Amino acid sequence: MTDPDPPPAIDTLLAAVARSDREAFTRLYDLVAPRVYGLVRRVLRDAGHAEDVAQEVMVEVWRAAARFDPARGSATGWILTIAHRRAVDRVRSEQAAADRTVRVGAASVDTAYDVVADEAATRQEVRDVRRCLDALTDLQREAITLAYYQGRSYPQVAELLGAPVPTVKTRMRDGLIRLRDCLSTAVTA
Repeated sequence: MTDPDPPPAIDTLLAAVARSDREAFTRLYDLVAPRVYGLVRRVLRDAGHAEDVAQEVMVEVWRAAARFDPARGSATGWILTIAHRRAVDRVRSEQAAADRTVRVGAASVDTAYDVVADEAATRQEVRDVRRCLDALTDLQREAITLAYYQGRSYPQVAELLGAPVPTVKTRMRDGLIRLRDCLSTAVTA
């Protein structure tokens, strides 16, 4: 059985929203809001914040629909780009607030600090990390070093190693598990 009235394209709905068509916005909302929420939820990992940001995104879509340029991409892409940017902005905002709280807390507490003990602990941690990295396979160590010490992305690591991205991810996951286990035994030793 075919649907007698298929939903209009999102691009068409967005064009109508740009002309302040409330009915078109309702239909657009029903079509894209679940995807917007899903994207935002993956970035934020907090349902409450994700709901707030998804709502902000849809309000921005209503207000800024006239600025959409179909020559630059699809309406769905435009909306999801807004959603991603808003979600990342929220993460940065939350992180900045947490950093401020830590700075204020650290500045207001006058704790005795043993520089020598801290340096000794740091040196021991460096030795432990090096020892545990040496215990990895060459492939795991190389992938982890490229990603974590040189700041490379999975695709960049894969290209440098001449391996598929899923293989690199598996190597890194297995290597990180081994590092975690090795370092946890170093802490208890």
